[in-house]
Amino acid sequence: MRSLLFVPGDQERKITKALDGDADVVILDLEDSVAPECKQAARALTAEVLSSAQSGPKRYVRVNPLSSGLTAQDLDHVLPAGPDGILQPKTETGDDVISLKNMMKAPLPIIAIATETASAMFGLGNYARAAPDLIAMTWGAEDLSNELGAATSRDEAGHLTDPYRLARSLCLAGARAADVEPVDTVFVDFRDHDGLHNECISAARDGFTAKLAIHPDQVAVINDVFTPSVDALAEANRLIEAFAAAGNPGVIKLDGKMFDIPHLKRAKKLISRAGAIAG
Repeated sequence: MRSLLFVPGDQERKITKALDGDADVVILDLEDSVAPECKQAARALTAEVLSSAQSGPKRYVRVNPLSSGLTAQDLDHVLPAGPDGILQPKTETGDDVISLKNMMKAPLPIIAIATETASAMFGLGNYARAAPDLIAMTWGAEDLSNELGAATSRDEAGHLTDPYRLARSLCLAGARAADVEPVDTVFVDFRDHDGLHNECISAARDGFTAKLAIHPDQVAVINDVFTPSVDALAEANRLIEAFAAAGNPGVIKLDGKMFDIPHLKRAKKLISRAGAIAG
């Protein structure tokens, strides 16, 4: 899982285009991109799409948050149609994910958007309790900036300001603490491919393994950055083989540098992630 593309659940043309594209996951949205008066139509169309042939990307559904009172209606419509997973917005602790799990008739993978309220910022360390259905955590700047009363989440150069850099870092740490994948948030200027590329590079460098997208044109950039390169895989395999040849000690020397167990674990994770992408 590298790219997760949002598409409004009530817009058939956009859904068709998204499903014909190269995103790893298409998120059929019942929340922010759907007007209140269109919720029912979005549920019906989303269920129809889920019930159709399942070739192509995995199909997740972003339901409305627990606080909206609409989650149960969303689930009643879409679960019988067989989504591949659920994206849960505005979670504040792992208990919210457990509450969602209890509302579902059968277990499904869940991705939590875990930073969209001020109080959520203080609950990012306890999502491990939602395992094993919780598979990833992501974060969002727009809802959080609205709650904090900010004019914008980015400065004049387009860089995230301090409150949102903090949310990003805490989400990354929270995901790793819960042993699930960290997914970076959207880059809203979908025409700025250079800016998107730079933000993907930064996210991958820091430990994120995937990124949300809001436009099909963003998918290729995201997939390219979050696919481990041939050179990176070769170096990882070389390191693993060097540890094995040395009898798997705690530390080895390779090319004049010292490598220890954390480096070995990182190399194995990279190989595993590449295998999951290829599979």
